[in-house]
Amino acid sequence: MPKLIRLYITNVLIGFAIAAAFVAMLLWFNLGNLGSLVANSDVGLLAVFLLWFSNGIIFAGVQFGIAVMKLKEDEPKSGGGRAVRVDLTKPVRVMQETAVKRQR
Repeated sequence: MPKLIRLYITNVLIGFAIAAAFVAMLLWFNLGNLGSLVANSDVGLLAVFLLWFSNGIIFAGVQFGIAVMKLKEDEPKSGGGRAVRVDLTKPVRVMQETAVKRQR
């Protein structure tokens, strides 16, 4: 299996696991009376599944995005030349062009 596909599947599974933990905490701490609402509803399992799946899509995308951004290759150090010291305390003369006036 290619490395990129394996990276994607791994991070999607991690994202859905994080979503499962997030939904479990939402239900356990009964935020917004959500836990008792789900427990007393006849379609509570469907609501939990939809909540987990929608959060899983978000968390999986974020997890994969973070993993892709960490794939950056280190740039080789140039090591050439030496640093030039610039004195920023002295004013610099800048030439300004004047606008040409139109005569009618």
